[in-house]
Amino acid sequence: MSENVQFDTLKGQVAIVVGGSGGIGSETCRLLAQAGATVVIGYRSGEARAREIAEALPGSGHIALRVSIEDTSSIQTFCAAALSACGRADILVNAAGVTKPVPHADLDALTDEIIDQVFVSNWRGVFATVRTFAPALAANGHGLIVNVSSIAAFTGIGSNIAYCGAKAGLDIMTNSLGRALAPAVRVMAVSPGVVDTEFVPGRGQEFKDRAAAATPLKRLTTPTDVAEAILACATHLKFSTGTSIVVDGGRHL
Repeated sequence: MSENVQFDTLKGQVAIVVGGSGGIGSETCRLLAQAGATVVIGYRSGEARAREIAEALPGSGHIALRVSIEDTSSIQTFCAAALSACGRADILVNAAGVTKPVPHADLDALTDEIIDQVFVSNWRGVFATVRTFAPALAANGHGLIVNVSSIAAFTGIGSNIAYCGAKAGLDIMTNSLGRALAPAVRVMAVSPGVVDTEFVPGRGQEFKDRAAAATPLKRLTTPTDVAEAILACATHLKFSTGTSIVVDGGRHL
């Protein structure tokens, strides 16, 4: 955690992290908890891991709850359970999503099923989550939403064309919601480059080495890099909304 962020900076606030058991999500949970927030870890599968993460977080009151962002009723149940347990919601981090590597030139391989899955998990599910939590976030007058996007949104280079399109849509959603939900709720996006996790299936060490070599700062984005940017949205960038922070070591250049 940044030395400039005191332990109690977010004391009294509740942070909802959807996708909180993933690489970026779990690190985000850790930093938000270190800053004093009570964290609700939203997980789709892997209950044991999610609960283990919750128990290891500094502070108290952290919980893990199941949510499937493909299903609006699941999101609504998740929201009700989180508010019942914690009484409020101040920060919503949307870190869930799925993808599948498909060569961009292989148009036939990007099937309707893959396209639908990518857009549901990376766009519709995020919007449905925002729609569900918006009243609780606005009730406190200082709500914050942070969407985890990708530089694929503006480079057009990513795991597949649908993923690039969904993340571009997510960026525009961030812009629109930044205007629509102001002034009670700020909306930000954080856009990493290639992150050193297993999010994209089939990307081994050889791919990671090539990606690091092609990045001006000569390494991959880490989950901590992304989590620190998310934390900054809550602790330092308090007059920013409807915009994205790029965290990619210059890979987009």
